Amino acid sequence: MLGSSLIGSNSSSPSKSRIFVYEITGLKQSETNDSNNYQIRNSGSIFRKVPYNRMNQEMQRINKMGGTIVNIQPLEDFQNQEAHPEHEHNDNSQE
Repeated sequence: MLGSSLIGSNSSSPSKSRIFVYEITGLKQSETNDSNNYQIRNSGSIFRKVPYNRMNQEMQRINKMGGTIVNIQPLEDFQNQEAHPEHEHNDNSQE
């Protein structure tokens, strides 16, 4: 009994509250995603927030829709990058 209560009580697990941002390219409108309430652009990247516990399902869904995940990062890192774009690596700057 004691072991089962320890196994089942992971509600405070930090992974459950983690959110990741997927950068996705190559999505195209198809029968698989026609039921979505929005159109999919064929150009550029889209960014999708995904909870940790849904990462595998979301990867499979993106693959079925013809998309490619080109980057995955924690939401915190993504927000920091958006707030401070000057910290991005630029090969052309020789300072």
